[in-house]
Amino acid sequence: MSNASHRMQVAFVSSYPPRECGIGTFTQDLANATRNTDGRPEVRIAAINEAGGLHRYPSEVIFRIDQGRPETYAEAARFLNRQPVDVVSVQHEFGRFGVWHDYLREDHLAIFLDEIQKPVVTTLHTILPSPHPTVKVSIRNAIDKSAAAMVMAKVGAMILTDDYQAPPEKIVYIPHGMPEIKPSGRKRLKAQLGVPDRTIISTFGLISPGKGLEYMIQALPKIVDRHPDVLYLIAGETHPDLRRHEGEAYRNRLQQLIEELGVGRHVAFVNHYLSKQEIIDYLLASDIYVTPYLDRNQITSGTLTYALGAGKAIVSTPYVHATEVLAEHRGILAEFRSSDSLANSINLILDSPDEKQKLEQAAYEYGNQMAWPHVGRDFAILLRRVVEGKPVVYTDGDPYRLIKE
Repeated sequence: MSNASHRMQVAFVSSYPPRECGIGTFTQDLANATRNTDGRPEVRIAAINEAGGLHRYPSEVIFRIDQGRPETYAEAARFLNRQPVDVVSVQHEFGRFGVWHDYLREDHLAIFLDEIQKPVVTTLHTILPSPHPTVKVSIRNAIDKSAAAMVMAKVGAMILTDDYQAPPEKIVYIPHGMPEIKPSGRKRLKAQLGVPDRTIISTFGLISPGKGLEYMIQALPKIVDRHPDVLYLIAGETHPDLRRHEGEAYRNRLQQLIEELGVGRHVAFVNHYLSKQEIIDYLLASDIYVTPYLDRNQITSGTLTYALGAGKAIVSTPYVHATEVLAEHRGILAEFRSSDSLANSINLILDSPDEKQKLEQAAYEYGNQMAWPHVGRDFAILLRRVVEGKPVVYTDGDPYRLIKE
């Protein structure tokens, strides 16, 4: 990828830090990885701001979209049309681009796409199989009006072509990125946390009922019976959207369950929004990482990607992303909503140090391929090919493989 005469200008449309949002953190990481590739693309952001949110955004944010006002999506498109932007990266999540309830569906992405005159690459963070007709129309419209659609799981690409009849020549698979992590320092980090002699099982990220944490807590008595030094670390604050509507009701229910089961000595909360370095440190201190999530259709998980890159032994429920990345013995899949299955899977690892080491090695070897420098390079190649009007994927063999020549 070389065009020394022009420095590519990229505009991302997404939530963005300091707003506390997983999509925003991903976008910041992807933007940084993109600007660090050959040609040093320039990056600008149109930030999607939550209703009533006041944030001191960094200088790369050149426009604020009011999530509660559909007309500001059109205003953002018209603003970007006037800027020296070569390509627009839309980071799509339903909750950031509309209202999606059974009784009310408003597609704000369609409003944006009707106005934008720059080529668009849309990253789809949620891909629902067997979609509701309005969801199907929305996603097909996004793909049809985009030069390319990026997915972060190969099964997502297959769902788009099978269930949405999307043209495969537009669908590009690039994995979810993660920091480059050297899997070391477990004893030192445990000592820093004040738990040098504990076996740490961890889950991190914004807390909400969809994370299924209650099932992992219910699994603890069976785990502790065999491994009494276990500590389950729940790291992360309650999701801000949930907190605005329900306060800390979910966390309080978890606390009550912990008391009822008598496992207070075996659970610790880290109740704040985690920096990337904190996430890495807590992961490196962990012996097992667990995602007991409840949504079978979850297509991506940044936390799971981090755990792979950190070389962790992983136990997860079989949502779409986990089933794909934990194949070939890179982790163990437990049943949905089953504390017994979670306990049996974790005990299987803790009972066998050799098994644990094999899982860690397989996870690291796979996860290392998804480090941000690799992902940023591929994403920049995708953007450049779109800007130059070139095909983005092979049409033979693997139809979702990015052309890199």
